[in-house]
Amino acid sequence: MQLWNTLNKEELEKHLREVGHKFITISFYQYAKIENPHLFRDHLFLMWSKLDVVGRTYVAHEGINAQIAVPTENLSQFREELYGIDFLNGVRLNFAVDDSEAEFPFLKLKIKVRDKILADGLEDTSFDVTNKGKHLNAQEFNELTEKEDTILIDFRNHYESEVGHFKGAILPDVDTFRESLPFIEETYLKGNEDKNIVMYCTGGVRCEKASAWFKHRGFQNVHQLEGGIIKYANDAKEQGIENKFIGKNFVFDERRGERISDDIIAVCHQCGDPADTHTNCVNDACHLLFIQCESCNEKMENCCSTECLETIHLPEEVQKELRKGIENSNRIFKKGRSNKLPFKHNPEKPLSLIELSIRENK
Repeated sequence: MQLWNTLNKEELEKHLREVGHKFITISFYQYAKIENPHLFRDHLFLMWSKLDVVGRTYVAHEGINAQIAVPTENLSQFREELYGIDFLNGVRLNFAVDDSEAEFPFLKLKIKVRDKILADGLEDTSFDVTNKGKHLNAQEFNELTEKEDTILIDFRNHYESEVGHFKGAILPDVDTFRESLPFIEETYLKGNEDKNIVMYCTGGVRCEKASAWFKHRGFQNVHQLEGGIIKYANDAKEQGIENKFIGKNFVFDERRGERISDDIIAVCHQCGDPADTHTNCVNDACHLLFIQCESCNEKMENCCSTECLETIHLPEEVQKELRKGIENSNRIFKKGRSNKLPFKHNPEKPLSLIELSIRENK
């Protein structure tokens, strides 16, 4: 059986419509020692292809990190087969809070072998990623974050926390997890070794490693939100407890976000009106990720700038010529950072001030 996808986007969409599956989006991770990641990767691909699973998964010697969508009719078999793998038996599955914002959360199954499931830039061989911080459920999280001697830190990137975050959280202006570890320690934790440190992320995989790292660095009172924002939002709703998350939870699939509260705490990067919908610039030479309101989306035709708008109306042959030799990685990976976005928030101005400004003008 072929162990990779060869269809283009249009063919993938046609296939998914033909099979007519209703998908449920699931994420999970597990840090564990995998002797042969390549062999394990192929095993997963064969197993999940038969169930029509789509999504993105990373496998490494240190474990697995998956963001996938499973046909609802195959969910029981998927869970049974997954739990049949020793180190994944009983692994927590985070189910999406809202699956309604995209026709297909993913188009294909993509499983990659990497050096690490989460790039961290750490070279300390004595670091034990399994010596993690204390997990907090939703109620425990709410209670501990109310205390004055608690530091609550968002361990996601700037473009994620911009559209949604927990009340009172520190929101580091970082682009990557690799960058966040030394920045957060130096900027926010140094000198606060005696305080409760509480961290959260989307589904828990970043906090799992971060909490273990800070314990390794000598911090004692390290805590993490179990299952991240996804599990918290589901548990808060099911248990009827206060939901302290405001706005949207950014997700790494075609939805790009799931609504947690009705608050809109961000602004359109083009006009400054309240908005929290991320889009990728449709220009194939750009694909910048930015926030765009419906009005600007219509006027700009999904483009981030007039330059890109003009480009997409050129003949395809001309566009291909213009793309040759262009280095686009800075636009793609510096998400939401571009001098073409006039209303992107100033990195020196806290989001809380923007938030207050928006509320005052409602």
